[in-house]
Amino acid sequence: MKTLSEIRAELEGAQGAELERLCGEYEQDARKGVQKLLNQARRREEALRKELERVEAMCSYEKEYAKYELICGIDEAGRGPLAGPVVAGAVILPKDCRIMGINDSKKLSAGKREELFAAIQEKASAVGVGMVSPERIDEINILQATYEAMRQAVAALGVVPELLLNDAVRIPGLSVPQVPIIKGDAKSQSIAAASIIAKVTRDRLMEEYDKIMPEYGFASNKGYGSAAHIEALKKYGPSLIHRKTFITHFI
Repeated sequence: MKTLSEIRAELEGAQGAELERLCGEYEQDARKGVQKLLNQARRREEALRKELERVEAMCSYEKEYAKYELICGIDEAGRGPLAGPVVAGAVILPKDCRIMGINDSKKLSAGKREELFAAIQEKASAVGVGMVSPERIDEINILQATYEAMRQAVAALGVVPELLLNDAVRIPGLSVPQVPIIKGDAKSQSIAAASIIAKVTRDRLMEEYDKIMPEYGFASNKGYGSAAHIEALKKYGPSLIHRKTFITHFI
């Protein structure tokens, strides 16, 4: 008779038909520990099935436009902060690519975003990043700066996409066909991947700024207008990375 440890190892490494076979094999084992392991394995399998369905549903736009070989998702991070650049991500994923756990970056923990950032970099056919400075944001406004960052991200891909799936916006100045999708970062795997690339890139940059200007708390607030950030802004005045057009209400 196999030990609980041996059965656990078998179940943890099994999925689908193999898991069902093992569950059938151990179904009559009266040991409570074995039955607990079977229940845990079935719950894991059910959770995986639901996650696969969720991710598959996030590929509905990619499948709708499957006639295009190179579909690029685009999203940005940092339109609302008082400080730091606006960053855009552009990601082309292989048609058969499915990334478990992927979602709108705002719905993910920082640790999960970092994990998915690495997975996207590994699996993507191409990744591009665009970044527009606070000075440029003040010069042309945040919407135009966002478009500029998105154009940069597309140019940085290294290949020319055949279709752009955008989070809500239509980017001027690009000849590639575009499909704006409201709340696209929660509806399209490609856009969600772009949102994670943009968010993690920007967060890492703000953490580096925090080492130079720790008084503003950029590592925690990422440049957004938290109460502590606004108090620091009033106390120390604006830094070189503050957006002058965003802070007129505070200083």
